[in-house]
Amino acid sequence: MFGLGGKSDTVGLDIGASSVKAVQLKQSRGNYELVRLGIAPLPPETIVDGVIMDSGTVISAINTVFSENQIKAKDVAVAVSGHSVIVKKIKMQKMKPEELQDAIAFEAEQYVPYAIEDVNLDFQILSPPEAEGNEMDVLLVAVKKDVINDYLSIISTAGLRTVVVDVDGFALENALELAHEPELDQVIALVNLGAAVMNINILVGGMSEFTRDSPLGGNRYTESIQKMLGLAYEQAEKLKLGEEVDGKTFNDAMPAIDMVHAELAGEIRRSFDFFRSSSHSETIHKAILSGGCARLPGLVEYLSENLEVPFEVADPLRKIKADPKKFDPEYLQVIAPQLAVSVGLALRQAGDK
Repeated sequence: MFGLGGKSDTVGLDIGASSVKAVQLKQSRGNYELVRLGIAPLPPETIVDGVIMDSGTVISAINTVFSENQIKAKDVAVAVSGHSVIVKKIKMQKMKPEELQDAIAFEAEQYVPYAIEDVNLDFQILSPPEAEGNEMDVLLVAVKKDVINDYLSIISTAGLRTVVVDVDGFALENALELAHEPELDQVIALVNLGAAVMNINILVGGMSEFTRDSPLGGNRYTESIQKMLGLAYEQAEKLKLGEEVDGKTFNDAMPAIDMVHAELAGEIRRSFDFFRSSSHSETIHKAILSGGCARLPGLVEYLSENLEVPFEVADPLRKIKADPKKFDPEYLQVIAPQLAVSVGLALRQAGDK
């Protein structure tokens, strides 16, 4: 779940609630270069809480991204999120990885609210081998098989091959570790505000200590503007992005936006408080905000002040070279925060653990 990818043609394919994003990187001497990049929008309700409701539309968007941006590679890494994904840090008796492979299903039954035969399980031993004591920390990941199978089927129908299935929160971690090099003595919160789901991944000592997906995303801003100003969904979406609609400006939308700012801050606060109550660390040193709404005017400042944690906008492309003749630097700067998951996936390759 955690290794940085190597020199491969794997395309990071982020199938989100509002768009399909594809990123292809090339590695040379430890550095990465952006090779291909594409984004195609998805209509509302195409994907709900990580479950694909309209496979034909998603397949069409994938084909559009690959054809219009001349992406020839066929191997993709994809991620899942939502209520069908369970991530738990658990304690188990010390054992070798091969022994844990046999024991994990039995152990998982008490943490996974689904029948074990209905989920795919994975794990990562977090404790170093030399750690004292008879117990070890294990990160347990369970995803419903039908959700994974839906993604695999769609990708196959699009003529592509899935070589890695990851979790949004871990892909986010992969991308931002490369870009921001978190200090190992700090507690860093990664907050990805997607269209319909918010992923929170809190790192302690550079390792994932707490993850949570919340069904609150950027679409809530659009819905709030739509309701308060009596606009169609598409009009509200344009207004949210700063376009003037029927004589209404972004400032007219601010009361609706401020309402969602408060709701979002409350949701993040609950996650932070739960982390603090179950962790040895009281302090979260900083938070890195990614996703399509990360650049909403005033959002970073609002969260920093209300949560008393310094927030900054993610730049997953920060250490990735991009040829200015192929990619407009200003465009990359604007869209970078919403590429965090796809960049993290593009760093993966088949066989990573």
